[in-house]
Amino acid sequence: MTPTLLITGANRGIGLALTERYLEHGWRVIACCRFPGSAPHLMTLKNHYASLTTQALDVTDHAAVQQLASNLSDTPIHLLNNNAGQYGPKGYQLGETDTEAWREVLAVNTIAPLVMAESFTPHLTLANNSGHTPIFAFISSKVGSMSDNQSGGGYIYRSSKAALNAVVKSLSIDLRPKGIRTVALHPGWVQTQMGGPNALITADISAQGLKQVLDTLTDSQSGHFLDYQGNTIAW
Repeated sequence: MTPTLLITGANRGIGLALTERYLEHGWRVIACCRFPGSAPHLMTLKNHYASLTTQALDVTDHAAVQQLASNLSDTPIHLLNNNAGQYGPKGYQLGETDTEAWREVLAVNTIAPLVMAESFTPHLTLANNSGHTPIFAFISSKVGSMSDNQSGGGYIYRSSKAALNAVVKSLSIDLRPKGIRTVALHPGWVQTQMGGPNALITADISAQGLKQVLDTLTDSQSGHFLDYQGNTIAW
């Protein structure tokens, strides 16, 4: 059976790079983003690969997530990569936190990934029955590590990723009986719209590393927080 990847936030950056890597390796890819028709690089890939389908999806629209899951009810999904993310405001100081923006970031970075997992667990269970160990992968960030925080600030984005890591850890326990692996991934500081031009690595380098980590993920690593080179990050 040809393995299937469903990925969110596939229109640019790491999501687009991961989509291309998996297509190159013969996977079927279901690439989700809010406006696929406005993503020229994704549309170019779609014209080149018959194995790529695109879906318009706002991950904060829970009814739309559940409808997509229903539409794909007979589709085994071997890897679901929760990549869609939002940084929120930058440059604010203590005392200036925009609580409404905080709610929006939590909706994208923390709540939506759990809703995706709840909605698509049956699809990963189908893949497990086909003899392939399925994976829920969640793109997190090292700034969500409380152990690593030496600079303070970043309350909105940090907290959303720390909360996501807690979700991933619980999912790894709850999904273990179903044979589904779950992992939080730090993609590195990547040259994307979110990471900025001064970041250390390209999206392609990050995607190559993340795919290698996922290709070699073991049962003992389920519920862990790993970077794109396979190193464990402290919570």
